[in-house]
Amino acid sequence: MKTNLAAHIHNLSRKKLAWAAGATLLILLIPTVAVAQFGLDPCCAIISAGLNGISGLLKNVVAQPLGAIQQMRQQALTFEQQTVYPLAAINQARGMAVQFQAQFAQMRQLSQVSVVSATLPAPQQLQQSILSRDPGAIANVGANYVAVYGPVMRATDAAPGLRDVVDSTDAEAQAALKKALEIDALADLELQAVEQMNRQLQNAAPGSAAMIEAQAAAWNLRASAYTQSAIAELVRVRSIDLANRGAQTKFSAAHAATLRTNMNRVLGTPQ
Repeated sequence: MKTNLAAHIHNLSRKKLAWAAGATLLILLIPTVAVAQFGLDPCCAIISAGLNGISGLLKNVVAQPLGAIQQMRQQALTFEQQTVYPLAAINQARGMAVQFQAQFAQMRQLSQVSVVSATLPAPQQLQQSILSRDPGAIANVGANYVAVYGPVMRATDAAPGLRDVVDSTDAEAQAALKKALEIDALADLELQAVEQMNRQLQNAAPGSAAMIEAQAAAWNLRASAYTQSAIAELVRVRSIDLANRGAQTKFSAAHAATLRTNMNRVLGTPQ
């Protein structure tokens, strides 16, 4: 509405100025006539009257609407400064950002507190790998896991089905440990991103806060994706645990059947 009013006033002022300029040009082109009785050129009086008309036109037609436009702009600026972007609220938000920065630093320190508890060499190496928060340590998880929990039995030491179950269980256990390493590393990256955005908020202009908010929303979606990945790994671990319980029941049934067959042979009972 303000834009339409300003455009209307601008068009009206332009038409009036064009009319006044045309009238002045027409006056200047009028040929000079005889000097009047008092020795004054009538053209000067006409020009003076035309200039006075232009001056009055500028004051009445142009100055007043421009003053109204300036008043509306000042009202809009006051509304932005006092309602949309009040200085007190901006300073308060920046103060909160400074406070959050200190809390983020404490969170980082707490997340890096050592919780290593193993006392023997092999468990210490395994725990050091899986708690390192370093994706580069994933390559060492397999060897350290075998050093603690042992390899899959040889074919001459166990039935094929039992070896398959043990191998599957070991594989999922190692995968879960590796996934935990990845999640730890991703959590560190998220904390770094949050700290960076918080530092930007401390000195950000009100108009740029929306961009930082969009970045935070994007990181929030990424964090949700990482959480879903961790939950999926927990589901896999739970599934392999249930599968192991089922396999143990099946092995018990098979062993019972084998034992019954052997006893029948020893006793000579028909099967």
